[in-house]
Formats: sequence, C-alpha cells, structure tokens
Amino acid sequence: MARILLVEDNEMNRDMLSRRLERKGYSVTIAHDGEQGLSLACSQMPDLILMDISLPLIDGCEVTRRLKANPSTRHIPVIALTAHALLTDREMAFAAGCDDYDTKPIDFVRLNEKIENFLVDKRTL
Repeated sequence: MARILLVEDNEMNRDMLSRRLERKGYSVTIAHDGEQGLSLACSQMPDLILMDISLPLIDGCEVTRRLKANPSTRHIPVIALTAHALLTDREMAFAAGCDDYDTKPIDFVRLNEKIENFLVDKRTL
C-alpha cells in the first residue's frame, strides 16, 4: 500500500482528499502546516507528498526546497496543490523542486492519474 503525505491546512480540502485517497487504497498521513509536513516527511518517508503551497508556519515551496535539499528525502515526489493558477505560480512551484502541479478545486481523476504515474515510476526503479 502506497503511503501519501497530505500537507493541507484547509480542513474541508484535507478531509475530502484524504477520504478519496483512502478509498483508492492509499495510506494517508496528514499534516496541518508546513512545519509538521517537513517533520512527517523526514520521519515517515512517504512514497509521495501532496503539498499545499499556501501553508502556515512554513509555506509549501520552502518545505519542498528543504526536502529536495535533503539527501534522505529528495527522491520523494512532491505534487503541489494550490488555488494559485497563474503561470508564475506554477513556475515558482517547479523552481522550488515540486515534481508536478495541480490546481484547486481538485479534479480528483486528474490528480489520481498523476499520483499513479509517480508511484508506477517508483515501482519500476
């Protein structure tokens, strides 16, 4: 069972997304802010991280930068999730080290396809 870390401060988004991921068979760990997300990513080593960009304490771009700078966590795929849909927002997420990007409101079919692609890639390594 693939382990996903969901870093999301909005309770409604967190609940909806975690339930849908669990129904797909994923094990989901939840972080409510960037600081907790960074800590859980380092201690639990998930297979994939869904990272909100606008987070309290440490924003998602900074969390991603730190994860990608750490040799222990740099291999973990990070998909940015954000309501900010401008081209510059997308570029900023990729510059921080995010491996993919998706906008809110979440299109779960599209997001699940992205998740599966990363997890298949990891299984074939």
